[in-house]
Amino acid sequence: MASPWQRLGFYASLLKRQLNGGPDVINWGKRVIPRRTRGIYSATGKWTKEYTLQTRKDVEKWWHQRIKEQASKISETDKSKPKFYVLSMFPYPSGKLHMGHVRVYTISDTIARFQKMRGMQVINPMGWDAFGLPAENAAIERNLHPESWTQSNIKHMRKQLDRLGLCFSWDREITTCLPDYYKWTQYLFIKLYEAGLAYQKEALVNWDPVDQTVLANEQVDEHGCSWRSGAKVEQKYLRQWFIKTTAYAKAMQDALADLPEWYGIKGMQAHWIGDCVGCHLDFTLKVDGQVTGEKLTAYTATPEAIYGTSHVAISPSHRLLHGHSSLKDAFRKALVPGRDCLTPVTAVNMLTQQEVPVVILARADFQGSLDSKIGIPSTSSEDTILAQTLGLSYSEVIETLPDGTERLSNSAEFTGMTRQDAFLALTQKARRKRVGGDVTSDKLKDWLISRQRYWGTPIPVVHCPACGPVPVPLEDLPVTLPSVTSFTGKGGSPLATASEWVNCSCPRCKGAAQRETDTMDTFVDSAWYYFRYTDPQNAHSPFSAALADYWMPVDLYIGGKEHAVMHLFYARFFSHFCHDQKMVKHREPFHKLLAQGLIKGQTFRLPSGQYVQREEVDLTGSVPVYAETKEKLEVTWEKMSKSKHNGVDPEEVVEQYGLDTIRLYLLFAAPPEKDILWDVKTDALPGVLRWQQRLWSLATRFIEARASGKVPRPQLLSDEEKAEARKLWEYKNSVISQVTAHFTDDFSLNSAISHLMGLSSALLQASQRVVLHSPEFEDALCALMVMAAPMAPHITSELWADQQQSLRQNPGAPASRPGPGQSPRACSPKRAGCQAVAGAKHQEGLPLP
Repeated sequence: MASPWQRLGFYASLLKRQLNGGPDVINWGKRVIPRRTRGIYSATGKWTKEYTLQTRKDVEKWWHQRIKEQASKISETDKSKPKFYVLSMFPYPSGKLHMGHVRVYTISDTIARFQKMRGMQVINPMGWDAFGLPAENAAIERNLHPESWTQSNIKHMRKQLDRLGLCFSWDREITTCLPDYYKWTQYLFIKLYEAGLAYQKEALVNWDPVDQTVLANEQVDEHGCSWRSGAKVEQKYLRQWFIKTTAYAKAMQDALADLPEWYGIKGMQAHWIGDCVGCHLDFTLKVDGQVTGEKLTAYTATPEAIYGTSHVAISPSHRLLHGHSSLKDAFRKALVPGRDCLTPVTAVNMLTQQEVPVVILARADFQGSLDSKIGIPSTSSEDTILAQTLGLSYSEVIETLPDGTERLSNSAEFTGMTRQDAFLALTQKARRKRVGGDVTSDKLKDWLISRQRYWGTPIPVVHCPACGPVPVPLEDLPVTLPSVTSFTGKGGSPLATASEWVNCSCPRCKGAAQRETDTMDTFVDSAWYYFRYTDPQNAHSPFSAALADYWMPVDLYIGGKEHAVMHLFYARFFSHFCHDQKMVKHREPFHKLLAQGLIKGQTFRLPSGQYVQREEVDLTGSVPVYAETKEKLEVTWEKMSKSKHNGVDPEEVVEQYGLDTIRLYLLFAAPPEKDILWDVKTDALPGVLRWQQRLWSLATRFIEARASGKVPRPQLLSDEEKAEARKLWEYKNSVISQVTAHFTDDFSLNSAISHLMGLSSALLQASQRVVLHSPEFEDALCALMVMAAPMAPHITSELWADQQQSLRQNPGAPASRPGPGQSPRACSPKRAGCQAVAGAKHQEGLPLP
């Protein structure tokens, strides 16, 4: 019979096989807490058979700091190991965590622990999306500075995350409102500006006529009124900063084909971008033959036929008729509502130098999101009718050959080309001359990033009367926020009141100039933060290319469904841009996505629409009624929020049930991508409480059996008992395979827990002699504890530590174990021996019991 140490060597070899290419073996592999840490009960000598709430609290208190300390000791600098970068979307520091936070961070923490156990080089970073409007509102309402309010919230929320036992890579922490971060946001903005991808133009904003200030969309209620003054909000044109995301529309659309793991999200991204079949081209404008200095950009789906242009059409709602354009009067005089109107304004194509009239179309709704388009009769019957109706001249530029091939005519150097070749050549030439040509859709708009707010990244531009807008030199970054103490919510941007900060000298001509007083949309800060995590202390560049190339792309990105379009689009845009700037070798930032569902609470609403608290509801009858008036209530499930009185405090829930219980509940209640309807009376919470008790009972039974004084002797088992043990061995192998697949493929951690519950039940049903003598039972029990460790680290650490004395396996905490290997088919219990691999060394055939 094999000695205990031989069995130990064989078992360890199985656990190492996968990383060394062994067949049919699944290895998880890396310690995250000390090998021989003693559990609370092994240290005290006291053991309780029931896993009560007090026992749970005692166990979690004992292990909380020990697990955290050991996790912090794991090196992230061993580049010889395969890496795993798991990233959960960082929170806005609003002041308190909600259950949605707890769910997403529990998922990322569980995956990170699992990957560490596989022997991967793992980072699971955390930071703070710290700029934003709520901080400014708090300054107005509570007479607090946005910075002090934000930093206080970060401090509190960091403590909350720590109390939840989440093991983040805190040495990589970033905060977007700190100058050492937003310096590099400004740096990237300037790089975009230098590439022609950041520009200013007039755009509509929400204007409060009473407070004389610009409102964010979220400050406008459902009735179109200001959140503060109650005034009816107006639409007003202001000069705004844009990032030209349309320049990457085609590249980003095409790259979706390289993202097979983006289940359900690719379609949303593709829909947001639209069909990239055309491009915008730039025109200069004249009125009565005089150059005005103004420009117009218009879209066409057939740029190859641009030499056949008859006109440029704009909608009646175009900014040229409503903004601050010098041509507004000319356009308005020509406008006749309900008719297509020829204007005295002409447009000169900056690529072909053709000059054509500008027409105001009768209808306001253009295709997609357009408000201007190029009229080309050769490719549009609608344009043909309009040109003929208004008497506009144009050239036919498409010839169809007998074989059906379409070629260009009357098109300068593009004459004779096929339409496909001309499309590529003409758009390429336009891009080279920076007069348009970026292939995009008719629905995608450039990204408006201007915010007339204080608490945001300052746009690093100086406006000079002589030089125009001039970017701040890179060596002068960051442009830090000035000290502003008065926040009223009225008037223009608070930055405009900081005269010493606003008034400056032009970086180019040194003349008197003024700083830009708009700040950036907070989506800009979060569009590149995943790069900064790879090199968070870098004082010389946003990140090291070498470190970004090692850690990127993010292997698993976890966050809410609400960010599956805009945030992901902006993040992909920045990654594509950084790739083209030779800053990183990977074009796409995220390999796999996990868009987790919401946590919804039950709401009670009066017929008036007012939400009432659960304490005000009478639930004794057949239908819920408002206790005060006996009115019937509408009962629904909605996203948790204070205003709906359906939220729960994570800390209170943890105090009531324990950390591992809440972790298991959030993982077990629904697949990650589905919503959870928070109801602690359902099967999910009682189920995970029962499972923890079963785990505790399993360990109790095993310890008692091995503490009886009898020496385990597998040869004493009957054939029937050996068959029972073999079934446990086979079942354990199946569970290992399924659980590992859930952790690595579909992330259905609820299903993983179900499989572990099944294995627990099977082990509990084992006969007493199998428990005492069977190596297969011990092997399955070890595997169960190790597989459960990423999801319930406290109870599994305690159980493993307390059953160490009874194990013939190597002692240590379950999370310090390599992950359980699926025993190879060749190494069945009936075989006399097999060859195993430990590390890179082969061990000779080891006899098995």
